[in-house]
Amino acid sequence: MKKIIVLFSILILGAISLTPAYAQDSNIPGVAATIKEVNEFEDNGISYYRITLELEGEDVISIIPKDSLIYTLDYKEGDKVKVNERTMDGETIYDITDFRRTDSILILFILFILITVLIGKLKGGLSLFGLGISFAVIFYYILPEILDGKNPVIVVILASLLIIPVNYYIAHGFNYKSTYAVVSTLITLIITGFLSTFFVSFSKLSGFASDEARDLVNQTFGGVNIQNILLASIIIGLLGILDDITISQASIAEQLKLTNKKIEFKELYFRTLEVGKDHIASLVNTLILVYTSASLPLLLLVYKNYDGFINTINDEMLAEEIVQMLLASISLILAVPISTFISCYFIDRKDWYSKNKNLDNEHFHSH
Repeated sequence: MKKIIVLFSILILGAISLTPAYAQDSNIPGVAATIKEVNEFEDNGISYYRITLELEGEDVISIIPKDSLIYTLDYKEGDKVKVNERTMDGETIYDITDFRRTDSILILFILFILITVLIGKLKGGLSLFGLGISFAVIFYYILPEILDGKNPVIVVILASLLIIPVNYYIAHGFNYKSTYAVVSTLITLIITGFLSTFFVSFSKLSGFASDEARDLVNQTFGGVNIQNILLASIIIGLLGILDDITISQASIAEQLKLTNKKIEFKELYFRTLEVGKDHIASLVNTLILVYTSASLPLLLLVYKNYDGFINTINDEMLAEEIVQMLLASISLILAVPISTFISCYFIDRKDWYSKNKNLDNEHFHSH
């Protein structure tokens, strides 16, 4: 039965997450082609690549000036690329627009699934199933609704009401611990939502710090509110990281109560909170490093053109990253006392231990 559930999880995840990926790949300008041969030649002192492509069963030629390859791309025989066709002076010109990366992404995705299932066993398979549901909600609800002109913040909050319970109960089981974590996460998200709304406005962040944001507004003719999308992205970023901390605090409180059924609420709360403080330190540090990793090109650019601390952090591109990082960190810190209080309050009720005295000794998760 467990093997069937794991296999079913993998199939559902693949069907849900890969379908949008292939659909998106097919929308990239150009058609798929394979490089058969790459040669160099000069004409009037200018160096060119003469690339022979296999395109829909026929060989075609693409001529590319070497100086145009500003990203230092290295085309080799066997590479799969995207090619655009255009006509100029009655002659068909073939332009290579990009590499085709679907195969490498698919292999990495399969490796991710195998490692998750082999090491995580049933829980790993169930977590993949939950991930598939998250992808489905994002691709088939959040993105279409936002592009349809709906308020991104409201759309994401409504989506979180589905993503959070489904993922928590699938990954951690239908139990009290999961319920405490779900309630704690939703409360933390609501508080963070208010804080995000205030500080994005207070910081005068427009949301136009990236080229993608400007392109999106142009392509939708102003049909989306970029500032609200910035707020929505902050909330989405928290959906995953809050799981770790709220589940951990609920688990710690449960284990302490099961170890000593006479422990009082106050002692239970502060002992659980003490462990949570270590959790805060590790997660905040991890979060900052994750943001640094995602923004490394931006940070290098800022460092190269450093213009004093005040002027630097006033730049919207960097200010946006700082505000998102700080809001996410505040949310993580708030989640610890919130989830600890909710878990300890219900666990301390007189009938809790009697209802859970036969509770299996679940995984004790702490950092």
